[in-house]
Amino acid sequence: MTGNADQNRIIIFDTTMRDGEQSPGASMNLEEKLQIADTLERMGVDVIEAGFAIASNGDFQAVNEIAKRVKTSRVCSLARAHRADIDRAAEALRPAAVKRIHTFLSTSPLHMKYKLQMEPEAVHQAVIDSVSYARNLVDDVEWSPEDGSRTEHDFLCRCVESAIKAGAGTVNIPDTVGYTVPEEFAELIRMLFNRVPNIDRATISVHCHNDLGLAVANSLAAIGAGARQVECTINGIGERAGNAALEEIVMALKTRGDRLPYWCGVDSTQIMKASRLVSAVTGFQVQNNKAIVGANAFAHEAGIHQDGMLKHAGTYEIMSPESVGLVKSTLVMGKHSGRHAFRQKLRDLGYDLGDNAVEDAFRRFKDLADKKKDVFDEDIIALVDDNVARAHDRVKLVSLGVVCGTKGPPQADLELEIDGSVHATKATGDGPVDATFNAIKALVPHAARLLLYQVHAVTEGTDAQAEVTVRLEENGRSVNGWGADTDTLVASARAYVNALNGLFVKREKAAPQALSA
Repeated sequence: MTGNADQNRIIIFDTTMRDGEQSPGASMNLEEKLQIADTLERMGVDVIEAGFAIASNGDFQAVNEIAKRVKTSRVCSLARAHRADIDRAAEALRPAAVKRIHTFLSTSPLHMKYKLQMEPEAVHQAVIDSVSYARNLVDDVEWSPEDGSRTEHDFLCRCVESAIKAGAGTVNIPDTVGYTVPEEFAELIRMLFNRVPNIDRATISVHCHNDLGLAVANSLAAIGAGARQVECTINGIGERAGNAALEEIVMALKTRGDRLPYWCGVDSTQIMKASRLVSAVTGFQVQNNKAIVGANAFAHEAGIHQDGMLKHAGTYEIMSPESVGLVKSTLVMGKHSGRHAFRQKLRDLGYDLGDNAVEDAFRRFKDLADKKKDVFDEDIIALVDDNVARAHDRVKLVSLGVVCGTKGPPQADLELEIDGSVHATKATGDGPVDATFNAIKALVPHAARLLLYQVHAVTEGTDAQAEVTVRLEENGRSVNGWGADTDTLVASARAYVNALNGLFVKREKAAPQALSA
């Protein structure tokens, strides 16, 4: 596309591994971040915000390794308006084929007075200094006025003009606390285009939070007003209520070209694969009625809807399941299915696993097929996601035996592999789950509190796999764990152990204050 079409191209900036990882309960280790980065690059995401390099050695390493690995997408690191932050970001990004430093500073009266405790003149000068310094280290600098949607217009215009003059090629306007509404946000973007004299020298971006459920609507309104970059995350994860969901932005542009004459370079058929990967890695299960990627997004139960669908899919589907990578396979899986058929099923479901991962998943599939007569797509998805969730765990479940009932206290007999060595113990509790968790605590001592224990069935029937979610909290840091098995207690142990592994990752991260944008 050329000419006007290029002017209507929307840059997709993914911040799943930076803002998304700030979700309460979320944690990603290096290998998981590399998997996500590979997936985002295959999707055609333009900019990948790989992390906040100064936050911890783990964050620095993740940004650095992603910078080495990614070749076509632009790799970005966040940095506060401090030279130490900017230096650390530049160092982490050094191997990247194309790199960007994203620096930010609060500009709203509320933030300047209570958070920064700085006068506006000092903030304005810090914007100039930080952008100028970053621009001397890399060619591509993005600047964000944190809490931009609540910043006084005169001061916002002044800071945006100065940031562009200092070398910012992209200026991002964040709705940091999800406060604005679509027309108001569009007016803000139009105001900047009308009042900032050098705004044609920069790409205007938006970063919307979902506190009022308006992140996607606000982002699309901003595009209509002239913004040409949208910052978003897979599954909409992020701080508090999350961010604008990448899949919703992309499919809105693709589906409503009549009212949104814009386009982006993301391959929408990769959406389901990315959604499942992020869900498995973070332990955040996608709600059934979530737009685009939820289990019910293309399900039709009402009789009237089913009748319409049978006559013409367009009666109740505004996009096809195939357009987001959701393909219903005709292969029926069972205990006699072979590796080739299983690998094809994985491809149909949007998974592209390495040989070792396929072998591990196939082994568990065979075990599952021995227990269940019918193995549904949902069973295989749960099985593979469970494998992905614990592929790089330091602590792994080896075996679990539980005695429970009306006679005597429940007892759990547990074996765990901890950093390569197998350890065993027995423990009792108020119930079988409590006994199991007590046994895990005995082998992996910790002071984390159990905030959430949740069980639901993957499919119907008494032989259904159980999916268990566990949330642990330690010193203000929370992590989610996830596990699946036909035995609810085994699934519970897997979820608790997975949460502990996430806690180990969180312990390595001591992010600086003011990490939002």
